[in-house]
Amino acid sequence: MKPQQPKILIADDEPLFLQTTGELLRKDGFDCLCVGDAHAARDALSREHFDLILSDLNMPGNVSLEFLREGRANWPDVPLIVVTGVPSLPSAVESLRLGITDYLLKPVSYRDLLASIRRALGKRHVDRRDSTPDRNEHRGSASRFSQIIGQSPRMLEIFDLIDRVARTDTNILITGESGTGKEIVAQTIHQLSPRAAHAFQIIDCTAIPETLFESILFGHARGAFTNAVRDEPGLIRQADRGTAFFDEVGELPMILQAKLLRLVQDQSFTPVGKSESVRIDTRFICATNRDLEVEVNAGRFRRDLFYRLAVLHIELPPLRQRGDDVLLLAEHFLTQLRQPAQPQHTFSEEVVDCFRRYCWPGNVRELGNVVERALALAAQPELQMTDLPPAMRPDALKEATPSADRRAISRSDTLDQTERRYLIHLLQQYRGNVSEAAKKAGMSRQGFHKILKKHGISAARYRE
Repeated sequence: MKPQQPKILIADDEPLFLQTTGELLRKDGFDCLCVGDAHAARDALSREHFDLILSDLNMPGNVSLEFLREGRANWPDVPLIVVTGVPSLPSAVESLRLGITDYLLKPVSYRDLLASIRRALGKRHVDRRDSTPDRNEHRGSASRFSQIIGQSPRMLEIFDLIDRVARTDTNILITGESGTGKEIVAQTIHQLSPRAAHAFQIIDCTAIPETLFESILFGHARGAFTNAVRDEPGLIRQADRGTAFFDEVGELPMILQAKLLRLVQDQSFTPVGKSESVRIDTRFICATNRDLEVEVNAGRFRRDLFYRLAVLHIELPPLRQRGDDVLLLAEHFLTQLRQPAQPQHTFSEEVVDCFRRYCWPGNVRELGNVVERALALAAQPELQMTDLPPAMRPDALKEATPSADRRAISRSDTLDQTERRYLIHLLQQYRGNVSEAAKKAGMSRQGFHKILKKHGISAARYRE
């Protein structure tokens, strides 16, 4: 069964870029429509649906970023990647403020462009599944937690804790391995809080360059630097009266940790180029897959900031410790991903047993990807072992853990050991391609490089 091709709208006034990019993406299985300016792009978007927009920054119809602003306003659920040969700090700041998925510089390698597209499409699929508020699918989970699925004792404890902390204004630190659903928990807390009517502002600490951190977070005044042609409010002001979610806060350099500490402590900040401070009323929720207490003791994370952020601490369990939640989640993904014209798929007994035994180093995110892959490859209504990734099949599992029962793996392992194994597994799977491995892990390329450096792992060793 051939999966439906993702549909991409490419808007660029450089005919060579338009032609070559469209041809390459079509060869990689994408359905592309190429247009030469933003006016034609608007017309196309008004007529048909696209899964992703790839847009030039400087072209007719977008000379003042008007197409980017309209795109975010009118098609907020469609990922939008900007590719430009004339970058500027104001345009980068405005793009981040608007929630542009990625900002790439020409000449961009096709490998990096393809990785960015696949990462954006993958995140869109995850977001669509995670935000579907069908409470009837959540058998056994509390009805107030429409985005979180589970009925294991540990998850029921998490539900109770979320319910209690949501009503407070206390800062919260959410920890857990990559793919356990930290952002979904943060969103749920916000939605159940008195601040739900206001913004839930996501700030990805791995995506903001250190040199732009203050300008993007706090905003800047007109004339504060070259090409700063107007005042910019900054991301944190958009979280006023709402919730600011700092994702991967453990990746912040020490110098930026000091700036975040002052913001959290004083509930105020000074935009770049201004002398007067701005006060805000914001709740802070932070997430990380690192053990911040270990980072504090190692001198890599400020102790005072840690205590400010971790007033309340929620630790999400890895999927391998959630018992039959894995089957509940698998059925959920199966239902959400099934196309109307497809048969009613089920899992074979061998697949169910494999799901129970597999250690799920990528956690819930990996499970969603596995089910999506199996549906795309399925030749019959009952999904088989041959529809699963090779690394999950019996021979691979036996080779990976020759002397231990897979069900018991990592019970006594540290998070670092599990994390290291997962990184090596990804690099082996993608032959050292960091962009593809980062996409699979749901991380930015920059964040993935940082975590490789932390473990002393060289991607070059796994390249052919």
